[in-house]
Amino acid sequence: MFINWAQKELNLKIVYYGPGLSGKTTNLEYIYSQINPDCRGELIMLKTREERTLYFDFLQVEFGNIKGLRPKFNLYTIPGQVYYTESRRIILRGVDGVVFVADSQADRTVENLDSLLDLEHNLIKNGHSLESFPWILQLNKQDLATSGSIADLKEKLNFLDVPTIDAVASKGTGVLETLKLAIQNTIANVDETI
Repeated sequence: MFINWAQKELNLKIVYYGPGLSGKTTNLEYIYSQINPDCRGELIMLKTREERTLYFDFLQVEFGNIKGLRPKFNLYTIPGQVYYTESRRIILRGVDGVVFVADSQADRTVENLDSLLDLEHNLIKNGHSLESFPWILQLNKQDLATSGSIADLKEKLNFLDVPTIDAVASKGTGVLETLKLAIQNTIANVDETI
């Protein structure tokens, strides 16, 4: 959280975290396409030749009012590939809320759990913990025949009983609901510290 008192702006950072190809970038692309251009900045994307996120995606969304301050939500994704560990840690610095985008395919359970463990490890290095931090779980790719059951996914991934949204980011299903919930959780947490 960063407050610019001169401009009465409250800058908050929400990071979309999860394994590679889980749909983090797809979430941001859909959000960008749906938000009024007057209320958003540019979508900055850095990709490899294989169209994978190399470093991060970034989108700034602005709306509402919190205690007389105009909130600006800076939305980031992290690269899901394992060899970008340091990049993920850097992107998490100063984070105010997290959306964990899980790949619902049954054969991606290990990658989801590894990424969730990586998130916890990186949050701890930044002085936080999943147990006391505002995060939500998005179960993405629910439209695929290879998706595991929602009950099974929740049992394996939602051990802290955080809010969960079922989604199909490629079609926009659950994407804006995820963002709204992430913003609500982040604001509720930040509201106590302002």
